[in-house]
Amino acid sequence: MLQFGVERGISDLHFEVGHPPHLRLQGDLLPAKYPPLRPQDTESVAKLLLGDKFDPFRADHKERDVTYAIEGVSRFRATVFWQQGYVGLVLRVIPLIIRNFDQLNLPGPLNDLCVIRRGLILVSGATGNGKSTTLAAMLQRINQTRRAHVVTIEDPIEFLFPKDKSLFIQREVGTDTPGYREALVAALRQDPDIIMLGEIRDYESAEICLKGAETGHLVMSAIHTPDAIRTIQRFVGLFPPEDHESARVRLAEALKATISLRLMPTADGQGRVPAVEIMRVTRTVQECIRHADKLSEIPGHITKGKDLYGMQTFDQHLMDLYQAKKISLEVAKMAASNPEEFQRALTIE
Repeated sequence: MLQFGVERGISDLHFEVGHPPHLRLQGDLLPAKYPPLRPQDTESVAKLLLGDKFDPFRADHKERDVTYAIEGVSRFRATVFWQQGYVGLVLRVIPLIIRNFDQLNLPGPLNDLCVIRRGLILVSGATGNGKSTTLAAMLQRINQTRRAHVVTIEDPIEFLFPKDKSLFIQREVGTDTPGYREALVAALRQDPDIIMLGEIRDYESAEICLKGAETGHLVMSAIHTPDAIRTIQRFVGLFPPEDHESARVRLAEALKATISLRLMPTADGQGRVPAVEIMRVTRTVQECIRHADKLSEIPGHITKGKDLYGMQTFDQHLMDLYQAKKISLEVAKMAASNPEEFQRALTIE
């Protein structure tokens, strides 16, 4: 079934007791033509994926994240969990070949971010909107263009980077290291040029990412937020309340860019294309980050920075996608952050 799904372009596969397997295709969740799964069916799949980790999983009832590979087909990131007393699973497809920006329909200004040598770059978006894929494409671009020592810390490891100009150390939480904190502390001692953290989840990971950026490294990570403003708010909010002011000051100095992603259905109905907000941290944006009451000014600075700095708001990119006939007008209007301004821009065009 996994091979069947990959050949048809699915992004995810769901196994839940009482339901047939479900496939996510172009954003839609579709049932497969299979009978409803029994408890022993999902347990068998879990045993295959977890191996000797299955008995501890049964004992502690804590979810597990693992990777699974079918040679010549694909890799998969599997989440195995309990729900209503039964085992459930969700598998995310991870292509064997890392696609480049053009293949992913990502905008050209992302190339400029790959030459940054130090600081913090955050990639944000909802689950399944391409954060990991975008980070992988950026690291692969670096791999192809310059010599760097890259340390990745992931839970689990997703994309595998081929040998090229850069040297990669890929560490998996729970297998190669006890946790994110330990791995991040160790990474700073491993002579890295670049550290990629799969996800910023808590205060400790945010603090160590800042320290890494402050000590001259390039740190890249994902965060579950919809846009630049909420990325800043979320990052600062991970710190204790008494440290929020200093966290804003430090983030303003360390942050180089945010990339926020939303997947839109294509005009031909055959796939999805990313709408991307790109914020570069200029002096004016730094001032907005330092002062919470100025965060609302950031979209205006992004809008003005399109030509000079390669920045773009979601609505600017939606307009580009519509004019390139990649998305329909209806989709563009529905997705616009400011529908009135978007309609006004259409009239001007």
